[in-house]
Amino acid sequence: MVKSNIKTKTKTKTKEMKDVSKEKFSERAYRYLKWPNFTEKSINLTAGGKYVFIVNNRANKVEIKKMIGEVYGVKVKQVNIVNLPPKPKRIGRSQGYKSGKKKAVVSLAEGEKIEL
Repeated sequence: MVKSNIKTKTKTKTKEMKDVSKEKFSERAYRYLKWPNFTEKSINLTAGGKYVFIVNNRANKVEIKKMIGEVYGVKVKQVNIVNLPPKPKRIGRSQGYKSGKKKAVVSLAEGEKIEL
C-alpha cells in the first residue's frame, strides 16, 4: 500500500514538471532567438522558403529547429548555422572589438511560410 502511494506521487510530480518545462521552453525560445535578419540577401532567400535569424551564441541546430517550430508554428526542414567573428573597431587611439554573431538559415518544408 505504501508503494502505490509513492508511485502516484511520482507520477503527479512528473506531470507537473512536464507542464512547467513547456512554459519554460517558450521563455527559452525567446532567449535563443534574438531577431530575424533583414538584409537584401536574406530577403531574396525568403522566395525559396529560407529565413535568416540572429540567434544566441550558445544555441545549436536542434534547439533552433524546435524553437522556430514552436514560436512560428511551422515545420522546419533544415537549419544551417554561420558563426560571424568579432570585428575590430577603432575610435581614435582606443581600439576594441564589436561582438560576433551567430546566424541561422532556416529552410521550411514545402508550403510553409513565416509572416515577419
